[in-house]
Amino acid sequence: MQKAYLILENGTIFEGKSFGCSGEAVGEIVFTTAMTGYLETLTDPSYYGQIVVQTFPLIGNYGVIPSDFESSRPHLKAYIVRDWCQEPSNFRCEGDLDTFLKKAGIVGLYGIDTRALTRIVREYGVMNGKIVTDEKSGFGLSELKNYKITNAVESTTCKEESVFQPEGEARFNVCLWDFGAKANICRELVKRGCRVTVIPAGTSAERIEELAPDGLMLSNGPGDPADNTGIIGELKKICEKKIPTFGICLGHQLLALSQGAKTQKLKYGHRGANQPASDLQTGRVYITSQNHGYAVVNDTVGENAKVSFVNANDGTCEGITYLDMPAFSVQFHPEACGGPLDTGFLFDRFMSLMEEHKAANV
Repeated sequence: MQKAYLILENGTIFEGKSFGCSGEAVGEIVFTTAMTGYLETLTDPSYYGQIVVQTFPLIGNYGVIPSDFESSRPHLKAYIVRDWCQEPSNFRCEGDLDTFLKKAGIVGLYGIDTRALTRIVREYGVMNGKIVTDEKSGFGLSELKNYKITNAVESTTCKEESVFQPEGEARFNVCLWDFGAKANICRELVKRGCRVTVIPAGTSAERIEELAPDGLMLSNGPGDPADNTGIIGELKKICEKKIPTFGICLGHQLLALSQGAKTQKLKYGHRGANQPASDLQTGRVYITSQNHGYAVVNDTVGENAKVSFVNANDGTCEGITYLDMPAFSVQFHPEACGGPLDTGFLFDRFMSLMEEHKAANV
């Protein structure tokens, strides 16, 4: 295998070996602690522009299973693992990780001390990195430090509207506003009898009103939420129509921004399948799947809303319930296909919200 190197913006260099697509890649270094679900990680649009490090040491053991993908292709810049399994074994397996990365054009790096790399990110915060195949390859640390993820939502949203029908008669018509949506959000809605119209991120409030949805689903997605000023403006307008609304991850942040709250970048974010979210009403702690580098600032949430969940580790905002409109949102992923499934009931809460709204407006 060809040698490859990871160069961090602080000058640290890790030597490893290349797999997947050979070449160079620059991106924001982030780590995920999930022990399973690497296919969901690879195809989650929220990782757009990032170099993803898996803390679990062996990746690829159950191969590649397209039915588990969260989007049609990977959006990350590169993928780093301690070891990759060259001979996967699973009855659903349709290929191996190395071949998949090659076809997708994703640079891979293995054989480095991912634990040491993760400790650096935890101590110093998220930083940019570059993967090269020549240790003496020309690079400038100042240039590396200036790398910034741009046009994230525009690069991952769908290009046109599409409709997904449930079996039998639809209970509700839902607009899924796609900011880089994971496919399982749509699956969870369809499974509950919803006719889902997936709409691009650039959709206007007027177009959403024309579609006359029973509910509005705000999806996850990548990048800095505050960059999306146009979407935030349209969201603020459609909120005035009091359509039942459920936001997840980036959707949660955009909804908060539309109502006057602020967001902040976290030191190293929350990425993995073991993040504890505490329900402030019941005191119960749920283990959740998360993938975000920004959070809503708790004390900027206005009087028209209340924080409903907080992260049990650092107290950051994990959910908001709105008091002047039928809307709620969460920072974590209740649709997480790789698990845990503890908070799937939130989709049922959304169904009840639409049911109550329809009954009140008959």
